[in-house]
Amino acid sequence: MRIAVFGTGGVGGFFGGRLARSGEDVTFIARGEHMRTINDSGLKVDSTVGDFVVFPAKATDYAGEVGEVDLVIVGVKAWQVPEAARLMKPLVGPDTTVLPLQNGVDAVPQLVHELGPEKVVGGLYRIVSFVVGPGHIKHAGFTPSIVIGEIDNQRTDRITRIEHLFKQAGLDVTIAADIQAALWTKFLFIASFSGVGAVANAPAGVLRSDPKWRTQIIAAMKEIYELALARGIKLPPNAVEASMAAVDALPDDGTSSMQRDIAAGRRSELESQNGAVVRLARESGIEVPTHTLIYETLRPLEEKARAASR
Repeated sequence: MRIAVFGTGGVGGFFGGRLARSGEDVTFIARGEHMRTINDSGLKVDSTVGDFVVFPAKATDYAGEVGEVDLVIVGVKAWQVPEAARLMKPLVGPDTTVLPLQNGVDAVPQLVHELGPEKVVGGLYRIVSFVVGPGHIKHAGFTPSIVIGEIDNQRTDRITRIEHLFKQAGLDVTIAADIQAALWTKFLFIASFSGVGAVANAPAGVLRSDPKWRTQIIAAMKEIYELALARGIKLPPNAVEASMAAVDALPDDGTSSMQRDIAAGRRSELESQNGAVVRLARESGIEVPTHTLIYETLRPLEEKARAASR
């Protein structure tokens, strides 16, 4: 299968690397020294489930060089999805499927708006991974897994082909019975953990053991649970408990990508995580005081980072 990984960060680099290692024809869309190193020396992945190097590897910063592919894995940050949707159009032909792997619940509708509903499926991942240097990805937590599903939850030929693709690469992959519920379950976890972690500027080990921060994470999770129900999303009754169990399973030094970006003064996914909770709650007419506090506390840092990146 011809695959393009649009955004070769910790997530796209890891999963795209595993697919390339299994023999698939993968092109990595990357930039600058990261792209040059992948082309020259390959893509190096350090992983808790086994280190590997993809060499030779193909990378470019221009989708037009690649042409139409069978599958586009979208690995950019959530705030980059609208621009990525426009730039990836040369990759998208009549039979192309686009699989977003972003935090939050905005990526699918944003891609559908630009590319059409017939091109896009839903997806989410479970992994702690990040770029440590040009051409070098580190997987530091969780057993890597992917959940996929058609927007209408039909079990189509293409979704089973994608399932087979990831299984052939030795990855844990599940077709969701309800992809929206799956996306919101992940959203409940990541927005709460990221937001509280960024405000506290502390890793998982501190957040879960300090009663103040643990209570705030649980409150944030409960707000998203109520928001999901208000929007007709059928989350499992134990979603909050299961998400806290996931926090408890993180490495003591585990942090989220949003938290790391904010701490480093970079633009982050704040608007797609806590900001999205506040926006969607306003649309639904409900109160989310914990996420509002998180968002308003972090928003000045986000605005400063955006201004610096212009």
